[in-house]
Amino acid sequence: MSVVRSIEGEYKRYKALADAAIAQVTDEELALAAAGGGNSLEMMIRHVAGNLHARFTDFRTSDGEKPWRKRDDEFEPSALSRGELLEMWETGWRTLFDAVGELRDEDLAGTVNIRRQPLRIDEALHRSLAHAAYHVGQIVFVAKAMRGDTWRCLSIPRGASEAFNRKAASGMQTAGAHADWLKNPLSS
Repeated sequence: MSVVRSIEGEYKRYKALADAAIAQVTDEELALAAAGGGNSLEMMIRHVAGNLHARFTDFRTSDGEKPWRKRDDEFEPSALSRGELLEMWETGWRTLFDAVGELRDEDLAGTVNIRRQPLRIDEALHRSLAHAAYHVGQIVFVAKAMRGDTWRCLSIPRGASEAFNRKAASGMQTAGAHADWLKNPLSS
């Protein structure tokens, strides 16, 4: 597997984690502030979506910090419906996947700019992946706290390690396979 395809697979895995967490909360819970006055799920979703859309629009030809992005607004409450919010979310991820899908390993030494700072493409991808993973972790944590005992586990549930390992041994070794498993964790 190429380096680019490996990074793309990790993005898919983190998106699948966030999607599975978001699907477990109600429309009202999307807008609730996290414990201690933290960001709501809706704010985190808009932030990740805005970041991905800005960074990966014209990824190789324009600065990743676009003048049309209003980052500070992403952390203010909004009146978006779940449908509007998820449309924004999907647009950000689609922009990312379209840009990454065009890359090959030989492109990784090229340069892109983010906030006028030149970065090698591999550095920019790793930075972006870490940023997405950080916020996906927050989304999962907040959603799990909201669901409590009704939470559907997104990793190996307690007591299910042997079954998971058997499934892994039967061919689930890639990040993409883990993303698929998140959609239907208890099947074969």
